[in-house]
Amino acid sequence: MIVGVPRESYPNEQRVALIPASVPGLLKAGLDVVIEIGAGTSAGFADALYEDKGATVVAKRREVFERAGAILQVRTLGANPEKGRADLELLRPGQAVLGLADPLIAHGPVRELAALGVSLLALEMMPRITKAQSMDVLSSMATVAGYKAVLLAAASHSRMFPMLMTAAGTITPAHVLVVGAGVAGLQAIATARRLGAVVAAYDVRPAVKEQVESLGGRFIELELETGGSEDEGGYARELGEDLYRRQRQMMQRIVASSDVVITTAAVPGKKAPVLVTAEMVESMQPGSMILDLAAERGGNCELTRPGETVRHHGVTIMGPDDLPSSVPYHASQMYSKNISTFLLHLVRDGELHLASEDEITSGTLITHQGEVVHPAAREALGLAPIGDQAGEAAATGPVETTGPIEADAPTRSS
Repeated sequence: MIVGVPRESYPNEQRVALIPASVPGLLKAGLDVVIEIGAGTSAGFADALYEDKGATVVAKRREVFERAGAILQVRTLGANPEKGRADLELLRPGQAVLGLADPLIAHGPVRELAALGVSLLALEMMPRITKAQSMDVLSSMATVAGYKAVLLAAASHSRMFPMLMTAAGTITPAHVLVVGAGVAGLQAIATARRLGAVVAAYDVRPAVKEQVESLGGRFIELELETGGSEDEGGYARELGEDLYRRQRQMMQRIVASSDVVITTAAVPGKKAPVLVTAEMVESMQPGSMILDLAAERGGNCELTRPGETVRHHGVTIMGPDDLPSSVPYHASQMYSKNISTFLLHLVRDGELHLASEDEITSGTLITHQGEVVHPAAREALGLAPIGDQAGEAAATGPVETTGPIEADAPTRSS
């Protein structure tokens, strides 16, 4: 089977799905690799580096899609709804597409890919289990985002982060509040502490207290009954507006005393919860800053505008878009490791096998053989569960695939 890597078409996207160092592992597994010319240039990977590792570099995007049975992308159509539409005419039945896809939100693209007979595997749906850790794209990209968020805040803030003893007097350290102690939050805590800031963090999960404190942060405990704050897949669960309202009331004093607030709370397939209201922003000192890592999902701050920087009552609110892309070399390195490990998990004897009994496959496979097959994606689209007529909801997997996917089959009519 041939694996194709086209150049990313999302505006200002600098990452590439596969770096040269990942190519030999795919070749060893019996796969061939075709790269669109310039695909890795923005991330710092020249075409010659791919050729040195055994990949074939082609000049035309169409040729990548015509030759490849599996397409590896950072942003597939669902996560690239405007520019990605141009690739629809290049796809064919039996082809597989692997990458970020927003499958619980991008309803139109999911239906279109299903209608084309494309097998879509969405990496953000990777189950958070031990054997899938090396395939966890969300954690990798969150690591980059948490790191870069602190650097952005430090570069833009009117204060320096560390405490300094100088002949001109003592410079007091900046106070940073991190809301959400997931992967991005923990990386933000670690980075802010390395820069010398005083860091506090809040999360609805009391269990992360030890992780926050191990990085030098102070964990803020609010007396809230959250119940289960994670779903069965290990992702954040939506907690309900009443709890969010009480949480905001208790957080107001903490936010008001912070120089920088970094918010990271997101729920897959949902609008980001509003944790910082306009009233809370107005209680902050002029010159303070909020950096909202949930901006692409609407933002944790009521005043966030995705992709923009706004000022309100002297407070700067930054809503960066596609932050991992601003560190493209290492973001691509991590993404490439994740997606190539995932691909090799699916490959047997040089072909792609999508076995329904495998929880990694069933957790990420969104469309297959002309159907939307993922239970959560079907629910989001208002479709009945597969097997509903028999009274079952396909709990063990969306499809039965006993052989390899017809990845290299030519276009055919039904």
